[in-house]
Amino acid sequence: MPHPDLTRAAEEAKAMAASWSECDGPGGAVVIFDAAGPQSSAAGGHAVPEHRIPFSPDTPSRWASISKQFCAAAVLLAGFDLDAPLGELVPGLPETVGAVPLGRALDMTGGIPDVMETLWLLGQRFTAGLDEEELLRFVQRLPGTAGPPGREMTYSNTGWRLAGAAFAARGERYGDALRRLLLEPLGFGGIAFPADEGVLIPGLATPCWHDGTAWRRGRYGLHFSPSGGLAGSGMDLARWGSALLAGRGAASGLLEALSGPRRFADGSPSSYGLGLACVTLGGTALVGHGGSLPGIKTHILIAPALGCGVALVANREDLDPLAAAMRVMAAITGEALPEPASLPSGLYAEEVGEAWAELDGTTLCFMGATEPLFGAGDGVRTRPAYLQAALRLGAGGAVEGRIGGAQRRLLPVRADTALDPRLVGTWRERGFGAELEVTANGVVRLPGSAPADTSPLRPLPGGRALADRHHGPWRQRPLLALDQDGTLRLMSHRSRVLRFHRT
Repeated sequence: MPHPDLTRAAEEAKAMAASWSECDGPGGAVVIFDAAGPQSSAAGGHAVPEHRIPFSPDTPSRWASISKQFCAAAVLLAGFDLDAPLGELVPGLPETVGAVPLGRALDMTGGIPDVMETLWLLGQRFTAGLDEEELLRFVQRLPGTAGPPGREMTYSNTGWRLAGAAFAARGERYGDALRRLLLEPLGFGGIAFPADEGVLIPGLATPCWHDGTAWRRGRYGLHFSPSGGLAGSGMDLARWGSALLAGRGAASGLLEALSGPRRFADGSPSSYGLGLACVTLGGTALVGHGGSLPGIKTHILIAPALGCGVALVANREDLDPLAAAMRVMAAITGEALPEPASLPSGLYAEEVGEAWAELDGTTLCFMGATEPLFGAGDGVRTRPAYLQAALRLGAGGAVEGRIGGAQRRLLPVRADTALDPRLVGTWRERGFGAELEVTANGVVRLPGSAPADTSPLRPLPGGRALADRHHGPWRQRPLLALDQDGTLRLMSHRSRVLRFHRT
């Protein structure tokens, strides 16, 4: 096991922060910590670019999905049974959603569709202001799940929202329970759980994304659930990592509990635990999690055997936070960063089914979820967290392997594949009333789009086609697929439950 070099890591963090300052735009902070607490920090760029307020290690920022590990910790400390079906914890859920065990809702193997992604497919933009009760009522109307619990990992924030609802069903709001069980016992007064975007947090960093010409303010209107609602500074995040490493007070045993192995229904291990995912750097095992909101990128990465870690918060969309954290970890450990790798570029799809992928150099896009690729023996792999994949080139040019725990075989799609005429027409989703229209010249007007706002379709074999649309810094590539019963499914990696009927 290498000896940690925190001095070399501090130099790497300073170089990273200096590059943000040189850009004269938004920035971030990097804090290196061990079990005793924060050991060094670096910051650069602006927390509020329009006022040129510098980013510092004490600048509060949204943490996005790093919040999940705090929710999982509160769930464990509150004594919830991870095997309990959600329907026993939250009233009014659809039968299939209610049958998912709490633990599978939190380790992403429950097949529960992501609320934001489903709303977006239905035409609701994520900048719209929707409160907690409205979103819970939406979850109570979901038409089902993507499949039986434990079959596949599909990243979804909805299970964490329902964990918050489970606290409320017990008579205590999640934010109050989090403070009582975890934040106050650990002395983390600087960590806040603001309910929505409109809550004022003094000194909060401005989320920023670049439209190709200028920096713009990032927005997210939906109520911040336990999946992504926390805010704090880089120093606060480092103190949390330190408490996990040391097992101090209320954090005793939490690092092992949150990162411990979870398994798919077939018994194979998943890299994703309860708000912490496992990854390796050379021979060093790491655990951590990132976060992303429009204009916000965060990550915490911990090396338990070395007793140290790195916390990163930034208000710039163009940052890959895991890659940045891995750079600092490489400096700590002396391990080499993984080498990028590729398979033949092109569009691929299952012969029959919902799965498709696009390979472009060293990048994999699977059903709209995009991850970089790295070498792995005779194939490639992703950095497991949001999308765990190990792939190789098979017979006939197929790409095959496990993606999210499910075995897939994806075949090359011919460039001259024609649009299936059965897709043409106007289609309506009966539960929520959304409509889409496919024209004979190969374009689609997706739900919520203006009459002139259409997307060209990329045909796939077997009555399927890919659409493409953007909103702010985010891109969505929904699949339209005819089912055997004559309905049209509209789906993405995070949501596969919407069915449309021809009008």
